Amino acid sequence: MISINSFLLAYIAIYLVTLALDWTTNRINLKYLEKYGQKVPDAFEDMIDEKELQKINRYTIDNIRFKLVQTGFAKFFFLFIILSGILPWLTESLAQTHFLLAGLIFFAFLGLISSAIDLPFDYYHSFVIEAKYGFNTKTLKIWISDLVKSVLVMAVLGTLLLSALLLMVKYTGQTWWLWAWAFLLGFQILMTILYPTVIAPLFNKFTPLEDPELESGIEKLAAGQSLDIKGIFQMDATRRTRHTNAYFTGLGKAKQIVLFDSLLAAHGPDEILAILAHEIGHLKKNHIKKQLVLISLVSLLLFFLASKLLTYELMYKSFGFPIMPHYVGLFLIGVLWEPVGFFLSPLGMAISRKFERQADFYSSESLNTAKPLTKALKKMAKDNFANLQPHPLYVWFNYSHPPLLERIKYLEAFDHNTSRNL
Repeated sequence: MISINSFLLAYIAIYLVTLALDWTTNRINLKYLEKYGQKVPDAFEDMIDEKELQKINRYTIDNIRFKLVQTGFAKFFFLFIILSGILPWLTESLAQTHFLLAGLIFFAFLGLISSAIDLPFDYYHSFVIEAKYGFNTKTLKIWISDLVKSVLVMAVLGTLLLSALLLMVKYTGQTWWLWAWAFLLGFQILMTILYPTVIAPLFNKFTPLEDPELESGIEKLAAGQSLDIKGIFQMDATRRTRHTNAYFTGLGKAKQIVLFDSLLAAHGPDEILAILAHEIGHLKKNHIKKQLVLISLVSLLLFFLASKLLTYELMYKSFGFPIMPHYVGLFLIGVLWEPVGFFLSPLGMAISRKFERQADFYSSESLNTAKPLTKALKKMAKDNFANLQPHPLYVWFNYSHPPLLERIKYLEAFDHNTSRNL
């Protein structure tokens, strides 16, 4: 065990506070559902009966309890790792190793531990909880295949990123943080290009949309919004899950549209067009660009702070490291940032919810009605067993989208105001 000082005590206290707050918000959300979630909301009376509502609630409760156990175990195990002295021992063992190889071994060790912890939880969630409620469709073979592919992809990308970062820290002097920031931005743009063409096809099959009528409707919608669509594809999502989704990929005006086959099976053409109009709203309102700018500014600040902390001797000593290799410094900076990120997360969630509301209104205005999107959201809520009664505090910390009842309320208000103005 490492020796305890005031710096480490302060970190442990903040770390435990974030854990307690996360646990508390989940428990509050659970109690709120048990108290207020027993009656079918008026907006869903025509779609969900009480028996279905009880099943939805059980799914939510099972997931909350699962998350509490998973998060609690992972957090306390991580605390054990950083307090046990294992990492300082590993660092000393690598003292005579080339700095680049030492850094890769150090982070590979952490990655293996993290994967070993996540593995049983991921299996339980997929093959017990998701299977219990009819969502999981993946076989054990597919699960293992996805796991192996994910590890290989992360190993390749992680090695490239970490190697580049350590080389910049080593050889670019005091301005390394600017070089690292620019490299990270370039890497993110590169991944935007490579993900849909190289990485995603490793896991799923993408084929041209089979419904010519829907394809024509999508092309007409895109043309009306001045979007150049390079391809409309359907993805074999049902090989793994019955959950539904759709998304855009690509840079600039040239976009590709990907629709889950589960979405195509569950929704009519008008609803799918409304969902895609919502996604177009994100593009037209420059939400992606705004998020990229915000992330860039935050990451620039983080890299600057990292450049100051990288030589902060007390940080290393507080966590038991007698030597100060750069790779350890980068790890410790990440350790310190995690609780800070927790307290900043409500701000990011609030911005995201604002963007989602704007995209909802854009979809409604583009189609001159909110009815198809409202209908689609109700179906998605029913099909995905969404929590219809989340606690506001839980929403504040965890919801990137407004709660469904809130979205439906303002979409119905849009239709009411539109009809009144006609």
